[in-house]
Amino acid sequence: MRLTTDNKFKKLIVIGDRVLIRPAKPNERTETGLYLPPGVGEREKVQQGYVIKTGPGYAIPLPVEDESWKSSEEQVKYVPLQAKEGDLAIFLLSGATEVLYENDKYYIVPQSAILMLEREEDI
Repeated sequence: MRLTTDNKFKKLIVIGDRVLIRPAKPNERTETGLYLPPGVGEREKVQQGYVIKTGPGYAIPLPVEDESWKSSEEQVKYVPLQAKEGDLAIFLLSGATEVLYENDKYYIVPQSAILMLEREEDI
């Protein structure tokens, strides 16, 4: 799901190096065809889901010294995240925080807990 002007994620602001992920639907069957009860896939240590929104990245600290020629209102600079909207992310569940937003389950995950990304565009 892409972030558009008319969807519910427009008003969300993700902070710092965090990523908002919508969990992918777990497999309801095993490879042999047995149906799994609800909640079995949620206990896995590694989960996957789609990146809905990302934070600005890692903040770069400003120099401490006060220079007379610098403007007093310098903008904070960020190192951008690798995750982008629409990526399939494989992440550690232990580093994620589960949240409910408008009756849907999402994870807020720091970039350091993301193990791998799958992107549709050509590399």
